[in-house]
Amino acid sequence: MKTFELSGQIRKDFGKKAAKELRKQDLVPCNLYGNGDNITFTVNVADVRKLIYTPDTMVVELTIDGKKHNAVVKELQFHPVKEQLLHIDFLEVTDKKPVTVEIPVQLTGHAEGVKAGGKLSLEVRKLKVSAIYTDLPDRVVVDVTTLGLGKRIQVSDLKFDKYEIVNVKDLVVAQVKATRASKQQEEA
Repeated sequence: MKTFELSGQIRKDFGKKAAKELRKQDLVPCNLYGNGDNITFTVNVADVRKLIYTPDTMVVELTIDGKKHNAVVKELQFHPVKEQLLHIDFLEVTDKKPVTVEIPVQLTGHAEGVKAGGKLSLEVRKLKVSAIYTDLPDRVVVDVTTLGLGKRIQVSDLKFDKYEIVNVKDLVVAQVKATRASKQQEEA
């Protein structure tokens, strides 16, 4: 899993008015939850762009007033109209307690159903994965080579050594849908 370095300053003022003033200064109010203490701080908007606008999930090395913390992004809040970043919640991680994070899904292989004229469909872009943060993968890689026409891969079909997928077991991850061309081939 990739790491991202970020520095912030402790926040002293709270409430809507204080948050609006911070946003005018191109600062984002943030919270760090996890090991008992909740820390409120601010980061610069320009510093978090590469963390937020990427499909990758990263471990954030936070430096808040000289003290280091490892964390993952738990929640992002955006303005409903302007799409301006309003708030970030971080969850502090340790190598003793598992954390649940959404990880992107990547399909590999050429499905047998596609060779027969079907269409491969990725139904879920991200899956919730639970593991120690050092064991979290960059992507959940799903091999679709043996996936036939009209067949599907569900969460219950996926097994991994170092992490566990915590989505509902009957959630469809990928499937090969029949197309008109594949139906005509079957009839002929």
